[in-house]
Amino acid sequence: MHPIRKKRLTIVLFLLAGLSVAVGLTTYALRQNINLFYDPSQIAAGEAPTDVRIRAGGMVEEGSVERDTESLKVSFRVTDFNASVPVEYDGILPDLFAEGQGVVAMGRLNPNGRFVADQVLAKHDENYMPPEVAEALKKAGKSATNTGPATSGETY
Repeated sequence: MHPIRKKRLTIVLFLLAGLSVAVGLTTYALRQNINLFYDPSQIAAGEAPTDVRIRAGGMVEEGSVERDTESLKVSFRVTDFNASVPVEYDGILPDLFAEGQGVVAMGRLNPNGRFVADQVLAKHDENYMPPEVAEALKKAGKSATNTGPATSGETY
């Protein structure tokens, strides 16, 4: 093999090895930081992994909010009107958090089936619904703006 060809081949092989390492590290970093969304029906059916950071969203079930008088602990249920999931949160809830409103909680599902949230997000006005929550409610046959059956004229 000619020395110039050998030098070019060596350079190309080093570039490919470096690119492979960079792609591998990027993939590993992204896999560690991904937050998959699960609706309450999927969580209740056991489709959501335990002890992995996920997002769960839906509507806060009416009459389910319980606040601890001694601390900032709050427990409530998130529903898509087909199933509901108990959520525990220790912290200050957003101002717009209320029963019957849409929320997205980020945290981990424990082996007991309770979702332990480390962050709770509430929708910012009466017209907005997170796309994942709207899709979950649409699959359940409910509207994001009311709890009755969805009609073709409603906006999600």
